[in-house]
Amino acid sequence: MPLTEFEQHAGNPVEKIFWGRAKIRAASAYLYFTKNSAVQQSLHRFKYKGRKEIGFYFGKRIGHALKSSGRFQTCELILPLPLFTARARKRGYNQAAILSEGISAVTNIPVINDALVRVMETATQTHKTRIQRWQNMTDKFMVKKPELLIGKHILLVDDVITTGSTLDACAQILLSTQEVTLSIATLAYSVSG
Repeated sequence: MPLTEFEQHAGNPVEKIFWGRAKIRAASAYLYFTKNSAVQQSLHRFKYKGRKEIGFYFGKRIGHALKSSGRFQTCELILPLPLFTARARKRGYNQAAILSEGISAVTNIPVINDALVRVMETATQTHKTRIQRWQNMTDKFMVKKPELLIGKHILLVDDVITTGSTLDACAQILLSTQEVTLSIATLAYSVSG
């Protein structure tokens, strides 16, 4: 598997996505994602074929990588990027939550699944341009339990980062909560953008 080792380096390509957009303490992606790769096949099995064990395994790998870097050591809570309720029900699980559980199993950082919610369903981002992705995600998230997040360093987790539009929309909402510090970890970084 093509490891990025971004967790070891400040100013890595994932962090650069958020420069000038959201104040992120640290950000990383564990693997490079390219079309027709083993990473794409594994991710497809995990997201659409019910293979949750793949996500938990990769979550643990991400957890080990984050621990070894030392750049994520002050994270206090893990929040998985939320799916809209209907999509989560159809899929049977939120892939970001499974990754988060794997990370938590290694780092002992607690996962909170219901503090951040998606308030509106969005069309898939897969075939959208950068601008369309950003427009598609505006005002789609809400902090449901801000009292759990005040003053915390949060690790926001998702499966794949491409343009960062979805994570940026979540980041804007989370950073509007009092004294929140935010870091981001994803399973994969799409090199095709």
